[in-house]
Amino acid sequence: MRLRDFNPANIRVEDQRGMRFPGGGGGKLGCGGIVLVLIASLVFGVDPAQMLGSLEQVQQSAPAGQQAGGTTASESCNTDALSKESCAVLASLNQTWEPLFKQASIPFQQPKLVFYSQAGRSGCGAAQSAMGPFYCPSDHGIYIDTDFYREMEQRLGAGGDFARAYVMAHEYGHHVQTLTGVSDQVRSAQSQNPSQANPLQVRMELQADCYAGVWAAKNADLIEAGDIEEGLTAAHAIGDDTLMKQAGQRPVEAAFTHGSSAQRMEWLRRGLETGNEDQCDTFADLRR
Repeated sequence: MRLRDFNPANIRVEDQRGMRFPGGGGGKLGCGGIVLVLIASLVFGVDPAQMLGSLEQVQQSAPAGQQAGGTTASESCNTDALSKESCAVLASLNQTWEPLFKQASIPFQQPKLVFYSQAGRSGCGAAQSAMGPFYCPSDHGIYIDTDFYREMEQRLGAGGDFARAYVMAHEYGHHVQTLTGVSDQVRSAQSQNPSQANPLQVRMELQADCYAGVWAAKNADLIEAGDIEEGLTAAHAIGDDTLMKQAGQRPVEAAFTHGSSAQRMEWLRRGLETGNEDQCDTFADLRR
């Protein structure tokens, strides 16, 4: 993927790499965090109880230490090739989505990209590398330990620059959902009908996949041969049924939180083929 040059001063970047957090980890671990932990346990074969214990430790009793500070966006983005690529993707996503919000007369706020290593802190609680990239609606942050991309390639067979961009664009999709109010509506529906919490979460994730495809379609001039295949391979690799099978478990649809491999590929492809965010309504049938 041919990403354009960007001005780091025009994006929001926070760098927690090298930081150690005294005291709490920035809040209690919420339901979203637990979902991420359960998915991570499938990907990396980690005992969920053990991981939850580790997260509590990060939140409540992380050793005190000198905190790094004063790092500029330019320095953070140029730490290494993956950092620069992530910043370039964020800049492209901002440039794509901000005009769409303006056209719809919806207030827009850029998300921030937060780099961390091994463990970090978010407005949603502790961050840990095994959780993979995630979005925190409380602080509009996309959290990434770039080592995850190496794990994604080595463990899941989902490598390539477009596969990585798809992951970023998916998390950005959750930011779009937050700004449009979809996220709050879904959380409210989940609290009112807990039995539908997982199916509703799946629809959220599939919509974010579709939004990732829309971003790519609107930047078709940046796409190179093999990029689309990389993205679809990544979508397949992180489907709930595929992850469960890799963990030696029988896929159980009721336990899905992100969608099957087929569903994730389908909605990413829909975004890619239509380039129209209005075609990403994964909740349409619920309103009929």
